[in-house]
Amino acid sequence: MSQCQHMTTHFHRIGVIGGGAWGTAIAQMLCRDGQDVILWCLEAEVAEAINNTHENTVFLPGVPLKPALRATTSLSDLYDQDALFAVAPAQHTRTTLAALKGHIKPGTPVVLCSKGIELATGDFMTDVLAAELPEASPAVMSGPSFAIDVAKGLPTAVTLAVEDEAIGAELIQAISTPTFRPYLASDLLGAEIGGAVKNVLAIACGIALGKGLGRSAHAALIARGSAEMTRLALALGAERETMAGLSGLGDLVLTCSSETSRNMSCGLALGRGESLDSIMAARNSVTEGVATAPVLRKLAAKHGVDMPICAAVAAVIEGDISVDDAITTLLMRPNKAESVLA
Repeated sequence: MSQCQHMTTHFHRIGVIGGGAWGTAIAQMLCRDGQDVILWCLEAEVAEAINNTHENTVFLPGVPLKPALRATTSLSDLYDQDALFAVAPAQHTRTTLAALKGHIKPGTPVVLCSKGIELATGDFMTDVLAAELPEASPAVMSGPSFAIDVAKGLPTAVTLAVEDEAIGAELIQAISTPTFRPYLASDLLGAEIGGAVKNVLAIACGIALGKGLGRSAHAALIARGSAEMTRLALALGAERETMAGLSGLGDLVLTCSSETSRNMSCGLALGRGESLDSIMAARNSVTEGVATAPVLRKLAAKHGVDMPICAAVAAVIEGDISVDDAITTLLMRPNKAESVLA
């Protein structure tokens, strides 16, 4: 493991669930002396490429991976790991976690890294974990982090929210590198809300730029979107401070400001007149905001939270309204005092 950075940790065997770009980047970051990392991939060709050529040629092409990183297509290879990172898309997280039922040690940390809300149930990923692997120790890792930046070792900072502070301290030791900085927190739900809502808001920002509405409108969407995110967090019992941190404002700014973001690029295409079906058909990776928007609209309505930007995105996604009509509806809203609560 000469190419892996030296590190001493209690987590000697770590499994990463999900061989997409983000899962691969996390596995690359975790790979170091003292940590044996195995990455579960759904696609056999992805696992073969990682093992044979040390590159994820499908989801993270052009990024050399550490030779010590191993990939598998068998979830049984992740049984009895010291820690697990769950990075499968949100809509597939339940299936992958259920496959591990009865095969993890009680108290095993499961770090949830997918950003979204389950469409079928309205559950956050912590709810899914509690239902499928109640013996696990839950954690959420979220923040402004593009996979390619992390895989290349570029400076990145994230929130690591944990229930058990002692396990959190050990996870920080296992995760930290000179260029990957996790900040410890205890608000798991808040970290999840930020990660889910920002994807929907990024679609809105993409639509605005795709329609040529200008950078002023783009900035307004980020600011008012942050207010929507915070309103929902407070209604669900999360902390306002989390929404101002890395997993809230930090992730929102990154995802809403980069055309390489899957969600923002989806919005750009919608704003330029492309159909959602054609946009999704051309992609080999998941655009979480498309699945999250409809369930987020229902969740906000259930709790009486006003989220007009997110609701407009959901209406466009579900075909209830055109992009132009959605923009008109937002611009015609009555003027209010500026407040997170307004």
